[in-house]
Amino acid sequence: MIDFTSDIKKYLQLLEKKLSALNTGQINQIVNIIKSAYDHGNTIFTMGNGGSGTTASHIVCDFNRGASLNLAKKFKVVCLNDNIPSLSAIANDVSYDAIFEEQLKNFLQPGDVVMGISVSGNSGNIIRAIEYANRNGGTTIGFCGFDGGRLKKTAKYSIHVKVNDMKVAEDIHSIISHMMMKALSAEFTKRKNK
Repeated sequence: MIDFTSDIKKYLQLLEKKLSALNTGQINQIVNIIKSAYDHGNTIFTMGNGGSGTTASHIVCDFNRGASLNLAKKFKVVCLNDNIPSLSAIANDVSYDAIFEEQLKNFLQPGDVVMGISVSGNSGNIIRAIEYANRNGGTTIGFCGFDGGRLKKTAKYSIHVKVNDMKVAEDIHSIISHMMMKALSAEFTKRKNK
């Protein structure tokens, strides 16, 4: 049997180090943006590629089911990378860089939230969609890693996980989505019990 213990410990140490360095003020700001979108009936759009795409999908479940549980009024969260026929049609007919922007052209309303997840911060399709939302009354949020890339500069608000490890950044983005869901669930429980 091969002993992978040192590799496992090394990964955990980096994950713990970067989790403890998170800017909780940034996270709190994003939670308040999501709460405001909920309170005003706005839609929250999420998007990502690859592993970040799975985080974008996971956020939909966390909010549409988890945070909405036992609420009469539900969250409205839509993941733009989940509609494979639309994605492939736009990629084929326009370009892969347009796959999220073109969907926003159908659905985005002023006040909606557009959340792009890109560890590199340089995914062309994410940047285009964030720029479109900025021009059309959306509130934009970027989840990024590494040095933040273009996404950190383009999104109105960002959560930057400063780590040069794709998997650690993806793990932390997922953890942050759980933090946000738990914080809002606690807030709604308080409201209900008043």
